[in-house]
Amino acid sequence: MKSLLKLFSLVLVFGAPLSFTHLALAQADAAKPAPAVAKYQAKSPKLNRAQIDKLLTKPEQLVFIDLRRPDEQTKIGSFPVYLSIQLADLEKSLAFIPKDRTIITVSNHAGRALRGADLLADKGFKVAGAAGVQDYEAEGGTLSKIVPPAPKS
Repeated sequence: MKSLLKLFSLVLVFGAPLSFTHLALAQADAAKPAPAVAKYQAKSPKLNRAQIDKLLTKPEQLVFIDLRRPDEQTKIGSFPVYLSIQLADLEKSLAFIPKDRTIITVSNHAGRALRGADLLADKGFKVAGAAGVQDYEAEGGTLSKIVPPAPKS
């Protein structure tokens, strides 16, 4: 019994500092900031209102691809004529995108649009750049709003 008591005492004496060290290390790890997520570095340019308006002078050579959800398009507005393809479906929809036109991809602030523009450019499409409709509107541009039909009563 005495030897068991001595063993227990030794475990307490030598084990306690180890458990406190482990606790201190865990707290130090928790206090460290999370590693920063790398920001997407687009190859395509983000277009401003003046650049978009210049491209709009030749609409027959242009196609807008709006990568937002339909509810975003309805709520915020978009350019007068566009293809509506969500970013997740863009690669599956390449066959429906005209290769003979210059493409501007569209999202709210051009985040999704930059990813889409890069994808299309990598696939051989002629891409002018990406546009953020809310940025375009903030710079004085006019968006077209689609008013959804009233629900049937």
